Amino acid sequence: MVGITSYGAYIPLHRLDRAELFRAWGGTLGMSVPGEKAVASFDEDSVTMAVEAVIDCMNGIDSKAIDGLFFASTTHPYNEKQSSAIVSAVVDMDRKARIVDFGGSLRTGAIAINSALDAINAGSMSNIMVTASDTRLGAPAGFMEQGFGDGAAAFLLGKENVIAAIEDNDSISDEFSGIWRADTDTFVRAWEDRMVNMEGYSVMLSEVMNGVMNKCGLKPGDFAKAVYCAPIDVRQHARLGRTLGFDPEQVQDPMFLTMGNTGAAFAMMLLVAALEEAKPGDRILYASYGNGADAFVLQVTEAIEKARDRRGMKKHLESKRMLNNYERYLRWRGLVPLEASQRADRGPTSISALYRARKGTLALCGVKCRKCGTPQYGSPMMSGGRGVSKVCVICQAKDEFDDYKFADKKGKIFNFSHDHIVASPDPPNTNVIVDFEGGGRGMFDMTDREPDNVEVGMPVEMTFRKLFFDRGIHNYYWKARPIRV
Repeated sequence: MVGITSYGAYIPLHRLDRAELFRAWGGTLGMSVPGEKAVASFDEDSVTMAVEAVIDCMNGIDSKAIDGLFFASTTHPYNEKQSSAIVSAVVDMDRKARIVDFGGSLRTGAIAINSALDAINAGSMSNIMVTASDTRLGAPAGFMEQGFGDGAAAFLLGKENVIAAIEDNDSISDEFSGIWRADTDTFVRAWEDRMVNMEGYSVMLSEVMNGVMNKCGLKPGDFAKAVYCAPIDVRQHARLGRTLGFDPEQVQDPMFLTMGNTGAAFAMMLLVAALEEAKPGDRILYASYGNGADAFVLQVTEAIEKARDRRGMKKHLESKRMLNNYERYLRWRGLVPLEASQRADRGPTSISALYRARKGTLALCGVKCRKCGTPQYGSPMMSGGRGVSKVCVICQAKDEFDDYKFADKKGKIFNFSHDHIVASPDPPNTNVIVDFEGGGRGMFDMTDREPDNVEVGMPVEMTFRKLFFDRGIHNYYWKARPIRV
């Protein structure tokens, strides 16, 4: 039977206390919503967070053995260019892997799961990575700004080593414009709350969740957990559970107080949280909503005990740093103009150079000398380097190299500097030289750090981030960060 064979998640390091939003907009908001929201850093977006979730999900799985990658989001960085192509290149999947972008709906993650199920059952693919990620914006001084959070989740689906078998599923669709964002909009729009919740959310989720239970001959008492997304008004989430007949302890915590509503990734992230606590034999009812709804019945297997070693939801929730003010959040989201840097303009992005350097830039591939075994990394020109090594720095062998991945290697800071002059959304700009475990050295920007805590010998790991946006091109590269625990 097809099911989930591995899971992963990602929550950004930074959180914003909603009291900060009330401080900034108290007179407009009228009330303070409790808790905090997960906030993507200035150099994160739906692609970089999806990469993190996929890496967490793979957790020792060979990326070349994955047949496809389905990426779901309502905030893809491009209207015409596949985000899944970027993610698959970063995690070094085979070029024959089928890649697909899903979008346009908050339940697009569930739609991607349904599509993966169909493909695996049809025999066209053996396993598929499904990931969902979102960085939606609510307009300043509104409840959506308070309620939205950022995050990502990933599931590997297949028939072997299944940790949660998908026993059955049900879907409905409906043209209901309760929440929407036009292609010209920066911020999400919503209609009147009662209409959205009573005619959309509650009705459609009730129909599809009851529908799949009836198909399987099951009732609420047969489930260990009911996992379903929540609107901004989380009282509706609890009310729906009671209406369906679930006890409060059966309903998965929507994590509004610790994370917020993470859009297309929301329901999948809640399912990851449920699987982290699940025991063999548990049944889980999983559902997602948006222009209709999808529901799945899952049964946890004995193999779940072998899938615990990852950051998932628990460790990412425990690892956090509070933003010290709302103004920093506005700067990171690009919602306030800043004075331009008093330096020469950056040269235009070269598509040709990006293509030639794609393995080094996206997959962080260097080389390893066949003769003396020395790993070497030559930073691409876009990040101040000179590109791929041709001659071994130790034994001077020429063109005697095999590919060598640095993305999964930890390292230590050999040297660093703080640049207080260059314009940065998170000043100062920290540059580090990293000595990798097993050999190799490279120069990178550093992110998610406290400048005063950076020191020589500090352990670091690599993370895929945005560098800059130029003439319609999103430039990505790897950065170093303190090891997140």
